Amino acid sequence: MQNKTFYEGQVLWSQIDANRHLRHSAYADFCAQARSNMLNKMGLSLDDFAKQKIGPILFREELIYFREVKLDEFIKVDVQLTKLNKINGRFSFQHIVYKENQVKAAEVNVDGAWLNLVDRKLTDIPSDWYEILEKIPKSENYAEINA
Repeated sequence: MQNKTFYEGQVLWSQIDANRHLRHSAYADFCAQARSNMLNKMGLSLDDFAKQKIGPILFREELIYFREVKLDEFIKVDVQLTKLNKINGRFSFQHIVYKENQVKAAEVNVDGAWLNLVDRKLTDIPSDWYEILEKIPKSENYAEINA
């Protein structure tokens, strides 16, 4: 089975809310870092995106909480691709945030596409990048659209 963990780290003071648990926006930050780490590990760095003048854009971000995460806990974030449309470059990822005891703390689902940073319009990625995306761990219900 392919490794799906792309972020591991400690919850910092700056990531805690007034209720003394991980603030909602910190989940998004952890998941964004996990996606960036994943793409970099697969062979697509932020420099590659900059050269092509392409960047990811999210249309939807859903956060489902299961357990509290508190200050100083260590978490890990697994990432898997749930959908990839090779016609228009749209994608969906599922992130699972685990507490240090391997208990599922949250699930974050995102839908997005690629943005041409010059024209500020949706675009597709270079065709050879799809070979790189094939390396990304896939969910059990992964769906690929080719036609």
